[in-house]
Amino acid sequence: MPLAIFALTIAAYAIGTTEFVIVGLLPTVAADLDITLPLAGLIVSVYALGVTFGAPILTALTGRIERKPLLLGLMGLFIAGNTAAALSPSYEVLLVARVLSAFAHGVFFSVGSTIAADLVPENRRASAIAMMFMGLTVAIVTGVPIGTHIGQVFGWRTTFWAVAGLGVIAFAGIAALLPKTLSRAAPAGLLDQLRVLGSGRLLIVFAMTALGYGGTFVAFTYLAPILQEITGFSAESVSLILVLYGLAIAVGNVAGGRVANTNPVKALVGLFLLQALVLLVFSFTATSPVPTLVTLAALGFLSFANVPGLQLYVVQLAKAHRPGAVDVASALNIAAFNLGIALGAWLGGTVVDSALGLGATPWVGAILVSLALLLTLWSGALDRRSTAALQAA
Repeated sequence: MPLAIFALTIAAYAIGTTEFVIVGLLPTVAADLDITLPLAGLIVSVYALGVTFGAPILTALTGRIERKPLLLGLMGLFIAGNTAAALSPSYEVLLVARVLSAFAHGVFFSVGSTIAADLVPENRRASAIAMMFMGLTVAIVTGVPIGTHIGQVFGWRTTFWAVAGLGVIAFAGIAALLPKTLSRAAPAGLLDQLRVLGSGRLLIVFAMTALGYGGTFVAFTYLAPILQEITGFSAESVSLILVLYGLAIAVGNVAGGRVANTNPVKALVGLFLLQALVLLVFSFTATSPVPTLVTLAALGFLSFANVPGLQLYVVQLAKAHRPGAVDVASALNIAAFNLGIALGAWLGGTVVDSALGLGATPWVGAILVSLALLLTLWSGALDRRSTAALQAA
């Protein structure tokens, strides 16, 4: 792989760390800024919404900018956002800083994928894209627990300083290693995106993505307080438990891709069913340390195992219903993942703030995943009806 690919991987690692590390730091941030846990949870929602709505709009607006200057500008914005987060004197300033980082996140992955593919021969493009996204996976396994540990020992602001430092390394790598002349595809305008949103079949899958992926975040957003207040783990143990969770995510992502290769709908039905059941079980096991660890390993495996199937299914349906906008449909599904994170984090905060309390977040998340399961069954039935109609014709 060209060295430029590794510069993109470092950038993906930094971005992945800053997105998810806040989960392990919510109690610390809430205590330092003197805010409630539900308000702290909105830090997760605001970031995800920034990716959801910022990515398609900014990608359309920056389509004519040369790729290398654009990536350098995005990393500059990322560094500025995390620096502002580290310096935030108040909760409101921290929210604004997170939105700035989120804008860089959305456009980076949209543009970075095409750049990674262009840096290698055609027969190695998938490997190049996988190498870049490996930074995101490794961030979940190592960056999030390490960042959580740093924040608990030295303060949560130190974590954001460290992430900003990773951004500086990525900026230098992109500046030094990325070629100046990179091909630029025709930009997908906002009208192209609206045409995709006009497809009812694709809207069903976007809803499956938001509910199925987001359901886990009802509880995952508040995982640190659940582990400390309900299970009884120490704050120092949380970062180690996040390593276990991250490893399970990495394994689940690979396994999910394999089971979804032939029939994504069938795979998603099974995965959503298991995910809903494990979330329900977590409501009961959260009070005991050993069962909690077993449940979290299963939940980590399942929470990301649906990602390859959902993305593959969107591409398949886009080829059938919006053949001229497959890339746009794929990008909008990425936005749906982040919309799910925002929805899950917000709903989790509402549950924590209600009479139900922190312990209810897992079974409420199970309800969201069950809705995704029903949509998947419906979409599969529509597929079979379309196939039967074609065969009859």
